[in-house]
Amino acid sequence: MTLRNFKWRNLYLWLVFIVLYAPIIFLVVYSFSQGTTMNNFHGFTWQHYQDLFADSRLIAIFLDTILIALLSSLLATVIGTLGALGINSMTKPITRNTLLSLNNILMVSPDVIIGASFLIFFTALKIPLGFGSVLLSHIAFSIPIVVLMVLPKIQEMSTSLLDAAADLGANNWQLLSQVIVPYIMPGIFSGFFMALTYSLDDFAVTFFVTGNGFSTLSVEIYSRARQGINLEINALSGLMFLMALVLVIGYYFINQYSSRHRRPAVRGRRK
Repeated sequence: MTLRNFKWRNLYLWLVFIVLYAPIIFLVVYSFSQGTTMNNFHGFTWQHYQDLFADSRLIAIFLDTILIALLSSLLATVIGTLGALGINSMTKPITRNTLLSLNNILMVSPDVIIGASFLIFFTALKIPLGFGSVLLSHIAFSIPIVVLMVLPKIQEMSTSLLDAAADLGANNWQLLSQVIVPYIMPGIFSGFFMALTYSLDDFAVTFFVTGNGFSTLSVEIYSRARQGINLEINALSGLMFLMALVLVIGYYFINQYSSRHRRPAVRGRRK
C-alpha cells in the first residue's frame, strides 16, 4: 500500500473507536478479575457479578433508574412530539424561531446550571426531592431532544400527502393517527431512545434534585467511587454497556423493519 492510497480517515476512525471503547473494555475485563483492584488481573471469576445481584440496595437503585428512564422518556416523547407538531404548524417565522430557540436552551446550557435551577424551582414550590423531582427534571431536559429528533421528519413530509388524505375524507384525528404519526415514527423512536440514553446517563442534574432515601445509578456510582474502587461497579458497568448495546441493536432492527414496510407502501401509492 502506497502512501497515496493510504486512507487517513480510516486511521482517524480507528483511533476514535479505540479511545472511546478502550476504557469500557478495560472496565468489563476487570469485572471478571479475582482481585479487588484494577492493578493486575488475578484470574477469571463471576464473584463480582454474584455480589452485584446480592446487593439489594444496588438492585433497587437500578430498578428505580430504569423506571425513571422509561417513564421520563415516554412522557417526554409524547410531549416533545406534540411540541414539534405545534412548532411546525406555526405560520410566522419569528414565532417558530423563538420557540425553537427556547427549546434549545436546555440543550446548550451547562448541566450544573440546569440542576441548580431545578433545585431552586422545587425548593421554592416546596416539592419534596426524590422520585418525583428526578422524574420531572428528566422529562424537562428530554423534551428538547425529542423535538430536535421529530421536527426534521415532520418537515420532510410532503403536504400533498395530507391533502390527499383530506380529499379522501380523513378528519384531523385520522390525519394525525393514520398519516402523520406513521410517517414520523422513525423520528419518534429516535427521540425516545435518545431521551432514554440521556436519562440513564445523567448525573449532574440528578445529583441536585435527589433527596434522602432516593438515588440513581450515576449518583450511587459516584458516591461509591469516592470511597474506593469496587469491582462490583465494574460488573454493573458491564451489564449497563450490554443493555445499551441491546438498545442500539433493537433500534437498528426497528428502523430496518419500518423501512422495509414503508417502501412497498410508497411503491403502491406511486402505482
